[in-house]
Amino acid sequence: MESRVTLVTGGGRGIGRATVLRLARDGHDIAFSYLSDEAAAEATAAEVRELGRRCVAVRMDTADEADVERLFDTVLAELGGLTGLVNNAGLTGPLTRLADADAADIRRVVDVNVIGYLLCCRRAAQEMSKRGGGAIVNVSSGAATRGSPNEYVHYAGAKAAVDSITVGLAQELGPEGIRVNSVQAGVTRTRIHADMGDPQRAEKRGALLPLGRPGEPEEIAAAIAWLLSDEASFTTGAVLRVAGGN
Repeated sequence: MESRVTLVTGGGRGIGRATVLRLARDGHDIAFSYLSDEAAAEATAAEVRELGRRCVAVRMDTADEADVERLFDTVLAELGGLTGLVNNAGLTGPLTRLADADAADIRRVVDVNVIGYLLCCRRAAQEMSKRGGGAIVNVSSGAATRGSPNEYVHYAGAKAAVDSITVGLAQELGPEGIRVNSVQAGVTRTRIHADMGDPQRAEKRGALLPLGRPGEPEEIAAAIAWLLSDEASFTTGAVLRVAGGN
């Protein structure tokens, strides 16, 4: 069976870490990027290697074009041909009404969640076209359809853009054997809530869902892994909502 080499951006913690470990268990060799938490990245990489898979961790910023090029060059040099990309690196910025949001925070949210995804998709498309196929999964958010008033309308708009990019790129790259899908993750137990200023947000929001709880990173990772697998070989342009019924 063909060796699978998958790159996960933002793979050191949270949904990215869960995805890295799930894919490693599924037989993928792994590359992942991280922005700043070197200790978490080293721990994640060590776990992948304990599972018997090759692993490369690269510190970089997905919103920086030169960093994106360096990331992909490193993956190709150390692991070989790329078969999968999981665009996961993202941030929300502080919880706030748009009227009170700082322009620099708005710009950073768009740069990471939209420009970063586009840059990674562009390079992945170039590499996957050369080898005749591959799969891309963009991690989106349930916020894309809810709009997230009084929390982060700018982040919701950025994730709506991710879903639009997914649908268009799936049609553009389908003839080249490249599938493109997205996962709209609902409220999930990760550190992102503390980073945005409300450590208890996952529990509070999760209690209001039809399932009565927040999601676990491993549950989002399972959906991502399926979309990358051969079982999803006829699935492209899909926006898969994994959000506890909301």
